[in-house]
Amino acid sequence: EEKEPAAAKDEEEEEEDLEKLQAEIARMEAEAARIAQETEDLDKSSSAAGAAASTSAAAEGKKSDADTANKDGHSIYVGQVDYSTTPEELLAHFESCGTVERVTIVCDKFTGKPKGFAYLEFQTDAAVENALKLDGSTFKERQLKVTPKRVNEANRRVSPI
Repeated sequence: EEKEPAAAKDEEEEEEDLEKLQAEIARMEAEAARIAQETEDLDKSSSAAGAAASTSAAAEGKKSDADTANKDGHSIYVGQVDYSTTPEELLAHFESCGTVERVTIVCDKFTGKPKGFAYLEFQTDAAVENALKLDGSTFKERQLKVTPKRVNEANRRVSPI
């Protein structure tokens, strides 16, 4: 007889759980309908913009290419970097040159260990010029090689020697 009340209790709990799940599903469906409506509204407003949107998209594509070239122009290569160097240490070494936007220490993709060189991105051309003056400076008992970042150009072929 004790099993019967326990079985009834389990059924009640299962029904409660089922009701909770159904309520959650209803809430999620309502949210999905709201998101679909917002997406439809956005599509309508963007299609109304039409030609203006395509013109701005083309301009944005050109802008992103210019931004990339600008970032590369504000970047330097730093060679002979000690393998134990942290980005913070490189930042400290070059911060007197100007505001450093990014420090990238290049690592081997298989081992994760540093390869011994890095790239630093600055805010201004003047900061890059100042950083280039640190070519040959000593950092962690190593003589750094500092040059402007070289960018591989698309469709440029190097002939074998």
